Amino acid sequence: MQKRIIFGAAALVVFLPFILIGGLPFQLLAAILAAIGVSEILKMKGLEIYSFEGVLAMLGAFVLTVPLELYLTFLPVDASFSAFGIVVFLVLAGTVVNSRAYNFDDAVFPIASALYVGIGFQNLVDARIAGIDKVLLALFIVWATDIGAYFIGSQFGKRKLLPQVSPNKTIEGSLGGILSAVVVSFIFMLVRKSVYAPHSFVVMLILVAIFSVFAQFGDLVESALKRHYGVKDSGKVIPGHGGILDRFDSMIFVFPIMHFFGLF
Repeated sequence: MQKRIIFGAAALVVFLPFILIGGLPFQLLAAILAAIGVSEILKMKGLEIYSFEGVLAMLGAFVLTVPLELYLTFLPVDASFSAFGIVVFLVLAGTVVNSRAYNFDDAVFPIASALYVGIGFQNLVDARIAGIDKVLLALFIVWATDIGAYFIGSQFGKRKLLPQVSPNKTIEGSLGGILSAVVVSFIFMLVRKSVYAPHSFVVMLILVAIFSVFAQFGDLVESALKRHYGVKDSGKVIPGHGGILDRFDSMIFVFPIMHFFGLF
């Protein structure tokens, strides 16, 4: 725990200035993190990250994250997704160039990995463009859910949530995580009233509970992924915390659902 706290604080010290600065520096950092996250999935499966499909998968997550239309104004408003589509076509081209050794099933995995990670980081960037308050709200929800689930689950947890996916998680911990997220968000929204626009205060509290559920679901998805491939952590980028996916698995799910409900 001491190691987790020290290196977690160090990572936050590095990451927080980029959030505050925003703009291109933050977007490039997010895109790099997305590419690293994809590389972690490829490594889990035992694929070479500097292979044809590996490089394209990381590139796909990168271009999906950076809002290209803001800097290349001749491109359409959905330039990032269009660029991702081109990357997908290039990956699929491998099934034609090397049809005997590389088929459609082989191509789907890097494409799906890039989309899974890239769409989360793309929405993180969109949230920061809309305003730092939206990013902070999401971070508070994820952190409060994680911390609340851990402490309440360790103290009062008796009934397993999904033991086949994550044996240590309990129903009590899950409910505690939701409650913690709602309490922390309640306080934050009292301080920054504009953060829950265009919704009312009460509706936003209900949405926070939904976001907390999605945060936990994102964590469980990554847990299922690691269990399937027999690895403990997705990577070793942050000592005591694992890889990029280990730190951003919940956020990958939370930011798109926040966007779906019109918060940015």
